[in-house]
Formats: sequence, C-alpha cells, structure tokens
Amino acid sequence: MKKIERRAIVCVVLAMALAVGMGIFVFRYFTSAGKWASSAFNRHLYDASGVLAAGTVLDRDGDILSQVVDGKRTYYQNETVRKATLHAVGDLQGRIGTGALNAFADDLTGYHLLNGAFGAQQGRELYLTIDARFNYEAYQALGGKRGTVAVYNYKTGEVLCMVSAPSYDPLAVPADIESNERYEGAYLNRFLSSTFTPGSVYKTVTLAAALEHLPDVESRTWDCIGSVRIGEETIVCSGVHGEQDLKNGFANSCNVVFAEIAREMGVEPLKKQTEKAGLTSGYELESLPTAKGSFSWENISDGELAWAGVGQYKDQVNPCGLMVYMGAIANGGKAAQPRLIDKTVSSLGIPSLPRWGSKTGTLISSDTAKTVAEWMAYNVEASYGASRFPNMDICAKSGTAEVGPEDAPHAWFAGFLQNEEAPYAFVVLVENGGGGSSVAGSVAAKVLDIMVNGY
Repeated sequence: MKKIERRAIVCVVLAMALAVGMGIFVFRYFTSAGKWASSAFNRHLYDASGVLAAGTVLDRDGDILSQVVDGKRTYYQNETVRKATLHAVGDLQGRIGTGALNAFADDLTGYHLLNGAFGAQQGRELYLTIDARFNYEAYQALGGKRGTVAVYNYKTGEVLCMVSAPSYDPLAVPADIESNERYEGAYLNRFLSSTFTPGSVYKTVTLAAALEHLPDVESRTWDCIGSVRIGEETIVCSGVHGEQDLKNGFANSCNVVFAEIAREMGVEPLKKQTEKAGLTSGYELESLPTAKGSFSWENISDGELAWAGVGQYKDQVNPCGLMVYMGAIANGGKAAQPRLIDKTVSSLGIPSLPRWGSKTGTLISSDTAKTVAEWMAYNVEASYGASRFPNMDICAKSGTAEVGPEDAPHAWFAGFLQNEEAPYAFVVLVENGGGGSSVAGSVAAKVLDIMVNGY
C-alpha cells in the first residue's frame, strides 16, 4: 500500500512539474516566439551568409533604407545616408544589435503567432520613426567627430533623428575596421547603449533638487571668485561670475553655485532627484533596452558631492535617458516613452494597427518643471544666443564635461522646443569636442533648423 502511495506521489510531482514546464513554455511562446522564428538559425529567412533575406526597412516618409533586390539585401543609394542611418537600420554582418535588421527581424519577416513564419519570405515593410534627411543632416553636422545626435517628439514618443558616430558604409565595410582607431566603437549605438560624464547638463537635476529642498533658494545669492574649496576638493569654475542669484548662476553654468548647493543639500535630495529623473533607469524602445546611468553616492565626501552636483565625479548618463528627461521638463513632468517603429505593412498592403505610445512616470514635479523650463529659456537668451535658433521657442542647457587631463572635454547640448507644431526634445554629444554651447550647440542649431524651418 505504501509503495502505491509513494508512486502516486511521484506521479503527482511529475504531473505538476510537467504543468509548470508547459506553463513556462506557453508563456515564452507568446512572448518570444517571434524572436525564435526570426533568428539567424532559420535558414528559410536568411541567405547563406546569414543576412536577413526578407523585409524592407523604410523611414517615416517612405524612403527605402534597406530592401532585398534579386535575392540580395541592399541599402539607400546615397553613401552618407547609409552611414547616417546605419545604427537604426543595421549591418549585413549582424554586429550592430540596435539595427532593425537584427532587433526587429520578426516585424520584417511578418511572423504571426498563429501562422508562424509561413509566407515570411515575402516579408513586410517596416517603417521606422526616423527621417533619413534629419539623420543625414545630423551626421554631416558632427563633421566626422565621435558622438550622437537625437531628437524625439515628447508628445508621441517618435524618435525622429538618431545618429551615432563613428559609422561606416554597410556596403563597403572598411578592411581595417577592427584595427583602425578611427572606427573604434563603430558597432556601438552611443545614443542607446552608452553612458558618458554629463558635465553641466546635469545641473538641471541639481537645480530641480534645490528648488524643492532649499527654502527661499531663488532669492539667495552666491559669490563666485573662480573657484571654491569644499573639503579636500577645489571646485574650479569656468570664469569669475561675482555675486549672482540662482537663475543667473544657472545661465552662467557656475560651478561654484552648484557645488555649494550640492554640499548644502547633502546626498539624499540629489540622489532621489536623479533617480526620479529616470537617469539611473533604462527605457525600452520596442525590444531595445537603453543603458542605465550610474552615480556613486556611497561614502562620498563633501568635496566629491560638490563635484557630483556639477555633473562630474563619477556621474554617468545615457543620452537617451537625458533626452527623455528634457521632454518631461517640457511636458510638465511626464514625457512619452521613446519608440522607433512607426508601422508595418504586410505583403498584401495591409497596415498594422496604430502603435499607441505610453508615458513615463513623473520625472519632475510640474511646478519645478515650469521653473526649470523658464530658466532654460533664459539660458538661451542670456548665454547661447537666441539668434542661433530662429523661429524656435527653445530651452536648453549646455555641458562641458571634463574626462581627463590629456583629453578634450565632451561637449553636450540638451533641451527642447516649446512649440505645438514641433514638440521636440533633443540631445547632442560630441566626444572630446570642447565647449558645449559652441560645439554641440552648433550641431543642435543646424539639425533643428532643418527640422523646424526646412532649410
């Protein structure tokens, strides 16, 4: 009798294990079957060299960025456009993981949960949210320097421009790409997958924390003599700004003001504001995750905290995360989650259902966002020059991030337009570019001019 009972128990355990296993499989089938069917192991969808042999990638205007012609995948006819859109479209070797040919293979092949990959060799048309012309202009504006340029609609989430450099022509891969320093990091999408020292663009976070945690901070003044000693650290400023209030300290990007504010607030307010801003979390653009920013708050001295408050020390920010934060400031505290796919169209010409975007959580309180936006607009008038941005109600913050004694600083320019016709948030990073306003600001001005004024 006991033997029968033991066998019954074993059978029940095995049945339960089978049920759990089936449950896991069914869940994975519904969530991952498209990736399985569209993987490079499926030789029905890939040619002998491992290149996806189905589907067409187009930009938002219907310009074909990559298609299959006579069984061979090809790209846009203009070489510069191919380079400018490489990290959005992908390469023939599958080394660029953020490219549509790799990341969105199931959308390109037309995989369906019920029909599987049946008929997928015909493929789908995949429309990206980017505009090839905007990418072209951004790539040209970078002028051969490393960096990234991105612009998105903070109301809808559509990423209109996404450029990463260095890049290369996917139809003529340089023979020395693995050894030539010029192409170092060419496979990496700097906008989605990298983090960088932010420098003064991070002062938007320190400012938000100060407005919410320091009473009467807007009416106070600070005296900048070019540097300030805090603990064991000497925080050096870019100039001697004299006596100034917080608004002008922000416009002057005064390290003295923001270092003293960081020291006065302490770690917790700055840490919480950074986390709230989403700079330590990541986003997912469809199935593409972004890198998470990182900050070091543990066992930090007053001097190190002062450097952290001006965007130095060990601060690391992802450009996409910063851009979304800019969108949240513009939009009263929340912004649309960024996305890269506009729509798909089947081989029968049937378009996909509209892709409804979602919003972030509250990245900054609405009252604080209003003040920060007003002061970012003042930055442009007082420091950057409004004439550089014609017909734009632009709010911005520059950054010149020190990255080592022997390297030129990274140049940043981030912000947004308060324009109902063009609700754009943007980020520009020029690695080792020098001055944020002069270098990255000029890149932003060129790209936004095309987008807003159409020149």
